[in-house]
Amino acid sequence: MRIALFGDIHANLEALEAVLDDASRQGVTDFVCMGDVVGYNADPVACLEKIRAMGCPTIKGNHDEDASGDHSLDSMNPVAAAALEWTRNQLDDDQRQWLRRLRMVRQVSDFTVVHSTLDQPANWNYVTNRFDAGANFSYQFTQLCFHGHTHVPRIYVKSDKVQEVPAESITLEAGSKYFINVGSVGQPRDGDWRACYAIYDLERQLIVFRRIEYDIATTQQKILAAGLPPMLAERLAEGR
Repeated sequence: MRIALFGDIHANLEALEAVLDDASRQGVTDFVCMGDVVGYNADPVACLEKIRAMGCPTIKGNHDEDASGDHSLDSMNPVAAAALEWTRNQLDDDQRQWLRRLRMVRQVSDFTVVHSTLDQPANWNYVTNRFDAGANFSYQFTQLCFHGHTHVPRIYVKSDKVQEVPAESITLEAGSKYFINVGSVGQPRDGDWRACYAIYDLERQLIVFRRIEYDIATTQQKILAAGLPPMLAERLAEGR
């Protein structure tokens, strides 16, 4: 079994399609979505419907929660809030309900998935270093947990201590725990504009990260045509 772990799509249809195409070429048999299907970019409906049609395990991200609610967005970053307000107007009641029903934490096969952290998943805390990851490990009861939220691929390993290793590939070892950020499909923030996701080969106990080029110009044109903040188009090319 080869599982594609992908998330933080953020309504970027071109990036999502490129990732799914690549996963198929890599012999992926199953898919798991790490949340934030919508927000920021211009194809929330198309991305949501594609994920829903796949029927794969999908967890809720903070943008999924905000887009499906009617609460105030005043406390948010103004650019993110503007995109979410626009997104709310694109979704129908059925699509909002689908987002609302997503679970925040799931166990799939032998691993756990969460968008942010296991200790307080509804608080949408960020894991940006090994100290943040160390707190999460206290609530992790499977050897392996995948997450997203920061849009930056990272691998944290706990054996006698918690350490971060390069997010390229890793073979799981007995006696260690792993907390792995799969990066972002639709809005990477590690300086690399290409879509990012991971493949978990259960038989080989191997996790490999993939970076995929996509038609970024079309995505940018759609953002501008929708009247969304131009910054959202500009930052895609910078991977920030």
